[in-house]
Amino acid sequence: MSKLFSPSKIFRPIRKYFEGDSIDLFAVVGPIKRYTREKFRADMGAAPNVALLSIPQGIAYAAIAELPIAFGIICSAIASIVAPVFAGSRHTILGPTNATAFMLFSFFAAQPELAARETELIPLLVMLVGIFCLIGAVFKVADLLQYVSRSVLVGYLTGAAVLIIANQLKHIFGISAEVAVFEPKNFVSLVGALAQSITATQWQSLLVGLVSLLLYFSLQKFRPKWPNFSIALVVISASFGYLIHAGGVFADTATFRTFSLADLAPRIPNFGSGHLFEDVSSLMAVAFAIAFLACLENTVMAKSIASRTGDRAEVNQDMFAVGAANLASAFTGGMPASGSLTRSVLNYTSGAITRFASIYSGLMVLVAALIIAWLPNFGIALIDYVPKSALAALIVAIAIGIINPANIRICLRSTPDDAVVLVTTFISTLIAPLHVAIFIGVALSITLFLRRASRPHLVEYEFSDEGELRELGEKRKRPNPAISIVHVEGDLFFGAAELFRNQLQRTAADPSLHILILRLKNARHLDATSVLALEELIKFMRSDGRHVLISGAPREVYKVLKNSGVLEIVQEGADRSKGESNIFLYRASNPNIATRDALKRAQQLLGGEKADIRIFYDPNKK
Repeated sequence: MSKLFSPSKIFRPIRKYFEGDSIDLFAVVGPIKRYTREKFRADMGAAPNVALLSIPQGIAYAAIAELPIAFGIICSAIASIVAPVFAGSRHTILGPTNATAFMLFSFFAAQPELAARETELIPLLVMLVGIFCLIGAVFKVADLLQYVSRSVLVGYLTGAAVLIIANQLKHIFGISAEVAVFEPKNFVSLVGALAQSITATQWQSLLVGLVSLLLYFSLQKFRPKWPNFSIALVVISASFGYLIHAGGVFADTATFRTFSLADLAPRIPNFGSGHLFEDVSSLMAVAFAIAFLACLENTVMAKSIASRTGDRAEVNQDMFAVGAANLASAFTGGMPASGSLTRSVLNYTSGAITRFASIYSGLMVLVAALIIAWLPNFGIALIDYVPKSALAALIVAIAIGIINPANIRICLRSTPDDAVVLVTTFISTLIAPLHVAIFIGVALSITLFLRRASRPHLVEYEFSDEGELRELGEKRKRPNPAISIVHVEGDLFFGAAELFRNQLQRTAADPSLHILILRLKNARHLDATSVLALEELIKFMRSDGRHVLISGAPREVYKVLKNSGVLEIVQEGADRSKGESNIFLYRASNPNIATRDALKRAQQLLGGEKADIRIFYDPNKK
């Protein structure tokens, strides 16, 4: 027993786990050594395009989260600079995104007592997001994201897009103050508040919003490769912003307030707060949800671009980069960072070759932010010319683009499970906080997956007159059987253990059965729960002088039985010095020889050379 539970046996697999595909803290070193003048020219050509999109989107996503716009710009700059130092992908651009920004808004909208301290709590929240991502990368959690159904992400993004559109309508109609009185916390209450406040609509704000939408969609139709979000925002701000500041009928149209150099000063989590642990406890759930969503978005985006470039997506390395970017954002005054599909695709299509394109674009955004904050010293406040209704309309346009009818149709038509997951996740986003809604979808998706995976298939077998093992036809019956062969096929992890146990117990309950042969050649993923079920079966059979034999066990199954100590129980009664055994390993050269040897052992245990054989019949098999 001391050898069985020796520290080396326990810690060796753990060490191997962390050694394999470990995180590279110096991922940027190789690209630096291989950097050339041609790569520099290509990266510098792509960086301005990304920067031109990052600045207005940073403002937009800060507006969605109802944070000061400096939070979005700082995150766009810092995340783009820090993430490539650790990333596995060479084209990904990190920064604020629609989905994470609205999850942030959804959380604080439902927590009025925390909303009053939102700007104070954001650095702590972003730090927690970064820590969760770093821990997840070390433990290779990104590998598990492949088990999250795509229907969850489609349902969540569709629901979030609908919520974003509904929430931005108050700015387009110029009734944000009236809607705020009702304190809407979900889609239903938000629609109700909009309906009750609609009579206070300002036609000036509505006009600015409609013109912004018309200009954006026109540019998208005729010049789809241009940075149309930036162009539309600049044109509308230049024209209507001038009218607003000139006075007249547009004078009361709401605009943003520019930020100063003081607003760009680093903000760090307040570790000296007397209620630090209470704040951490309050933010833990939403921080975990944002970290999960950020890594999921980044993984999907990285794989999407890798499929175009032929690169291998290093999802755990990318998760580490997301964590590092969020930690940096937390200590510089930014909001949560995630992988941006639009900016990453723009980076790739603009001709970027290496990760340094992201760093160059981040530096450009940072310089632009400093210039914008410095200009008010000379009486030039650029952000003051940006109408809130114009930015809200452009956010609505982006949200409409998030809704992908083709993906929705595929998820609804593929399987009933996919349809249920999508619809449930979508409805959850409308009635529950977003950091709760996404895990409702994930939990349902995993539950349905486990239900499908936890059904091991039990097939009936017999030996033909020619001595070949074959599937038994349902019409053939065996009177007074003494031996039953059960061929188990499928996963035997914890989710399947109960069904595995129940099916075998029905067989073992037959008093005429003396020997049960488990054929495990195609059994996979045996774990502790299934091993315990097997141990209970063996002890039950032996309690009245009956036996369980195992045939066709692959090395994986044998290793689990040996490491768990159950192999000793399986081998009880077998004189190993005489070559006797109760377990017979799979041989690739002759797959059926193990079952033949198990039958010989069964005949030996019965005290004869021949025995009637009954093949197990699964009544649930159709």
